[in-house]
Amino acid sequence: MSIPKEPRQLMINLMYLVLTALLALNVSAEVMNAFLSIDKSLATTNANTNKSLDATVDGLNNLLKEDAKKKYRPLQPAIEAIREEVKGFASYMDGVRVKLIDGSGDKNGVVDDGDYLMKEGKRYKLKGLKNKDVTTHLMVNEKLGDEIEGKIRTTRENILKAYNDVLTEHGKTFGLKPEEIKTKLANFDANLTLGVTDDWKESKGKTSWSDYKFRQMPVAAVLPTLTQIVTDAKNAESAGVNQLAELSGGRVVEFNQFFPVINAKKGYVIKGEKFEAEVSVGTYSDQINPSDVTITINGQSKRPNKDGKVVFTETANTLGKRTLKLTAAVKNPLTGETSRGDSEFSYEVGERSVAVSADKMNVFYIGVENPISVSAAGTNSNDLKVSMSGGGGKLKKKGSNTWVATVTRPEPCKINVSAGKLKASKEFRVKRIPDPVARLGKKEDGGMGNGEFKAQQGLIAWLDNFDFDAKCRIQGFTVVRVPKREDPIESINPSGTYNSKSKRIVNAAKPGDTYFFRDVKARCPGDSAGRKINSLVFNIR
Repeated sequence: MSIPKEPRQLMINLMYLVLTALLALNVSAEVMNAFLSIDKSLATTNANTNKSLDATVDGLNNLLKEDAKKKYRPLQPAIEAIREEVKGFASYMDGVRVKLIDGSGDKNGVVDDGDYLMKEGKRYKLKGLKNKDVTTHLMVNEKLGDEIEGKIRTTRENILKAYNDVLTEHGKTFGLKPEEIKTKLANFDANLTLGVTDDWKESKGKTSWSDYKFRQMPVAAVLPTLTQIVTDAKNAESAGVNQLAELSGGRVVEFNQFFPVINAKKGYVIKGEKFEAEVSVGTYSDQINPSDVTITINGQSKRPNKDGKVVFTETANTLGKRTLKLTAAVKNPLTGETSRGDSEFSYEVGERSVAVSADKMNVFYIGVENPISVSAAGTNSNDLKVSMSGGGGKLKKKGSNTWVATVTRPEPCKINVSAGKLKASKEFRVKRIPDPVARLGKKEDGGMGNGEFKAQQGLIAWLDNFDFDAKCRIQGFTVVRVPKREDPIESINPSGTYNSKSKRIVNAAKPGDTYFFRDVKARCPGDSAGRKINSLVFNIR
């Protein structure tokens, strides 16, 4: 699916993607209703597209009645073929919607009141709003999704064929050069919105496009999916019709509004420096006499040069936001009427400064790489020098303004920055990696089934809620078995994995036994020796 240019359509698509993601969560009635709202918005978009295309085709047909335009008449059957193809595809998709709605409702073969919950004699909402079984059965098990995929591919091919055939056979008659025809055909194919992607191949467990699109999806989510596919087809139809109509001059866009446009070299300048920009008129034509154009910047009138531009400069003397109020006035040399347009542009004035920040936490940890970012406003990056002192630290550059700091001692350290006359430093605390948590499987203590207990291979050290890629390991522990009415038995284990004696003690577990894991030690990156961490107690069930 191509990215639409219309803001409304883009927003609808983004909302649809977000709502699809929410299906992995506990789906609420509000989310289901939001899906149906998107479905309604897409349907409205398709209806508006139809109206626009009808107007374009009517205008083209009237134009082609003129003898001067008769060479373009082969466009009409090509456009009609594209429209009929999409009309048939949309009708087929309407039939799929009927099967889904009825299949999740009263199953009488038609969409009627029996498929809806009624309120005060009116249809309130679909009965099968959250039904996932009917979509999986029809679309995946009954292969209706595969049929839709085939229809999409066929419709795309037929639209391309109608467009390609008319340009290949009559392009020269329309005044197109061979290379122009080739470019138009390639661009139309590349930008056609209707199609089937291979995204499903990257998803684990999905065997086909229909499996990826429809399995275990509620009816409320599948309906806008179907409408979106029709929207893609309508967009493809619109592209084909409009591009063919344009060949005959059937679509003309007139610019009748003028507005000032500013192109600034920088949107942020340092106090004392010059702000410089070019100001021109939107939709400017080289046929306009510069004397008929006036551009006003904060009340100062300027005449553009022969290219229609005004070069504006001013010295930034005050800190903060600086706003330029722009006005463009263009006199029509034929009518004498003057059109005006206004706009504003703001830029920031700041001072030279240095910012040093840790990318993950405002502290450095021993044993891991600590990423930092350094920026210096108003200074050439080539003049930037960064060093480190304290904490037994070292710096390594990673990118244009990023470094990695490594430290070895728990003492404060500083990042020092110099750039020309500007010097600054920032102090960071240095800490060891937090204590990990010892777990047996995924549990720290409590009751555990006999089978589950015996299946474990030893203790694992977990670093919870730690932003760095670091792993700690268990250095050793003592495991103690306390059987019912018997003396305790213990084993000293020199690593995280059970040795043979510890394994025998664990395998002897019976319901009612208690096991202690004490003197647990772990070693994390940067540690010179092991550290004592939590003990564990388990009651065998």
